[in-house]
Amino acid sequence: MKIKFCIKLGMALLTSLLLTQALAVEEGEMAPQLTLPSIYADRPEISLSALQGKTLYVDFWASWCAPCLLSLPLYNDMYHKYKDQGLEVIAISVDNPVEDGLDFLLDTPLDFLIPSDPEGNAADAFGVIGMPSSYLISPEGEVKLVHMGFSSGDMEIIEAAVVENLPGAME
Repeated sequence: MKIKFCIKLGMALLTSLLLTQALAVEEGEMAPQLTLPSIYADRPEISLSALQGKTLYVDFWASWCAPCLLSLPLYNDMYHKYKDQGLEVIAISVDNPVEDGLDFLLDTPLDFLIPSDPEGNAADAFGVIGMPSSYLISPEGEVKLVHMGFSSGDMEIIEAAVVENLPGAME
């Protein structure tokens, strides 16, 4: 009896994992359209559809994720380098409680948009399975790059893809 239960449970978990993998946003697909609250209570909601026409670099991060904490200041530098050319960086905090993300931001101020997703709804919509996970979205809303994790050398790959997808770069 216990063996049948374990097999059924294992199959259910495997099915769930496969469905999650199948729902992950992939390159060439249109990005989900989301509206999320800012991590800062005094700032307006952040809507991806309102940013159409810009190149979006959407990054999912958490304060407990060491690679995330390394990448965010580098994304801030990239944002400043290309914001006048149409780049918008959106770093979605999945911290729950939200205060954990806010504590990190006290020590590492960032200048781009930072929505909060403590319930994981946006992460689910993108099919995020690990931290950090990033999505480069063209001005037309198409996912051009899916990048999981972060290590040295990744910024060269990311920045090259960003430059290639800036508004006007394809003309």
